[in-house]
Amino acid sequence: MRILVAEDEPRIARFVERGLKANGYACTVVEDGIAALDLASGGEFDLLVLDVGLPRMDGFQVLRALRGMGVGLPILMVTARTGVEDTVQGLEEGANDYIAKPFRFEELLARVKLRAREAQAGTAAAASGGDVLTLGDLSLDLRTRIATTPGEDGTPRGVELSSREFTMARVFLESPRQVLTRDLLLSRVWGYDYEGASNVVDVYVGYLRGKIGAERVVTVRGAGYKLVDPAASA
Repeated sequence: MRILVAEDEPRIARFVERGLKANGYACTVVEDGIAALDLASGGEFDLLVLDVGLPRMDGFQVLRALRGMGVGLPILMVTARTGVEDTVQGLEEGANDYIAKPFRFEELLARVKLRAREAQAGTAAAASGGDVLTLGDLSLDLRTRIATTPGEDGTPRGVELSSREFTMARVFLESPRQVLTRDLLLSRVWGYDYEGASNVVDVYVGYLRGKIGAERVVTVRGAGYKLVDPAASA
């Protein structure tokens, strides 16, 4: 796994670089946002560890530029900012994960390993032909991250999902008709013990319902949510 680290604090950059290399990862470090954007858009890396407070271009600007270019490189945001608004902004604009300074290297490594497992799972799914998940007339393409549902006239329409929406949709489609608790969704979608807004799962379920249809994600009072096929339930 080839990791690009964008960090302008030399002490932290050395700390992260040494730790990643000691665990078998190839690691390249850059110190400003423009260099990060240039290298991250080249297709040579499997993960970007992106500090928010970079010179020349900050981390949010780099993130927006990459996603605007259609670059799907997984991005782990690193920041000294601890506000919920900053966390939500990063996730909404396409970051895959978020970690606040100061952090222990073991925590960072756990996030990196999670991204590696996800990448391997996606590769395996594509190799086996299992690159589309379906439930009734809902489908999710794991390569393009496009959900397809019938439009108002009944013809299929593609819907773009944010990074978190896609991951949540995938979790639901991998366990159709099963009740998934909020804690399980939090763990599977965010990959760690999230310490931000307590209603983040409910918020993203709302976002997903707006994209694929509110009737598809059913609230099970006191338990969680489950994905259903409305046509089969009728």
